[in-house]
Amino acid sequence: AAKMKVVEEPNTFGVNNPFLPQASRLQAKRDPSPVSGPAHLFRLSGKCFSLVESTYKYEFCPFHNVTQHEQTFRWNAYSGVLGIWHEWEIANNTFTGMWMRDGDACRSRSRQSKVELACGKSNRLAHVSKPSTCVYALTFETPLVCHPHALLVYPTLPEALQRRWDEVEQDLADELITAQGHEKLLRTLFEDAGYFKAPEENEPTQLEGGPDSLGLETLENCRKAHKELSKEIKRLKGLLTQHGIPYVRPTETSSLEHLGHKTPRAKPPEQLRGDPGLRGSL
Repeated sequence: AAKMKVVEEPNTFGVNNPFLPQASRLQAKRDPSPVSGPAHLFRLSGKCFSLVESTYKYEFCPFHNVTQHEQTFRWNAYSGVLGIWHEWEIANNTFTGMWMRDGDACRSRSRQSKVELACGKSNRLAHVSKPSTCVYALTFETPLVCHPHALLVYPTLPEALQRRWDEVEQDLADELITAQGHEKLLRTLFEDAGYFKAPEENEPTQLEGGPDSLGLETLENCRKAHKELSKEIKRLKGLLTQHGIPYVRPTETSSLEHLGHKTPRAKPPEQLRGDPGLRGSL
């Protein structure tokens, strides 16, 4: 009998693995955000680093994604996306972590991962944990962050944004803005730098009354509502005229009179307590 030759094919385990059938490949929900942050970390883009913890193999591809692959012989062994490169986490002028969001569905939300960068002798995925449901924490060691200034934010910014940051700090020192305002201005600055993703624009909130109510939260809606009300008033006036009913505009009253308030009369100035006022001569 002829012997069967076993050929071990390379396996990248990444998203859209070309060695897996199309139906079995991991599908990302979106493209990763552009590469950003310290320029000396850009060389990590395009590389992947793996770690086996218990029965799972985790793979971290900087500026791309994080994936998980169950290392068992079950017919339905799990493989999934734990997050796609989204934005940096910044605190105290320091890049403190990389957020990977919009991973595979997890109950009513998406899986997400935070990757902390730590100093190490070589590039390696050192640790993976799951601090809460659907959220993963990874530690990636690299010699690229061993210098004490390796993860500072300010030096990575273009001069224009550095000047903006200087002005924000000066305004805070001069007490022209609050700590909350300072935080908001820095967030906008980091969004402009590409380090943060701007929050998605929320859908306009309608007023109470359901979908048929008039939403007056925008100028355009106000104009539409005014136009519709004007047409309705014109129609009603036409009906009154058609039936011979006189139309009399109500007499305008002030808001205070409408509410039943009367204009207070001027009172003589009150005397200060303990002041007997002018006394007549005895």
